Amino acid sequence: MSLPRTLARVALGAAMIGAGVAHLTSQREEFQAQVPEWFPLEEDLTVVGSGVVEIALGASFIALPRRRRLVGGLLAAFFVMIFPGNVAQYVEGTDAFGLDTDRKRLVRLFFQPLLVLWALYGGGWLRRRTRTD
Repeated sequence: MSLPRTLARVALGAAMIGAGVAHLTSQREEFQAQVPEWFPLEEDLTVVGSGVVEIALGASFIALPRRRRLVGGLLAAFFVMIFPGNVAQYVEGTDAFGLDTDRKRLVRLFFQPLLVLWALYGGGWLRRRTRTD
């Protein structure tokens, strides 16, 4: 595995651990505000559950380099699964994390695909295949 890919994997893993800890502690109310009104689970349960998942995925991405493809794929899927919540934050005009205008909330939507790509890159999914004829 290349050094840039390893650094991307470790950085994203650390960021996920940090975000997960924030879900469970200092930013809990901010994350609760982001849970869409239509989501069928209670806001705090959703925040705690997603925080635990983020910590587990982040720690696994760092600590299990031999499973980087699996964990990178799971992280990418996680980012896709939470994207409707980001769209809901924009549509519902929910203020959280300094996203207090429609423009800021809209710009944020374009970062989610970058997180998906980051997870796939760090997991080794985005590699050129070489022909060995």
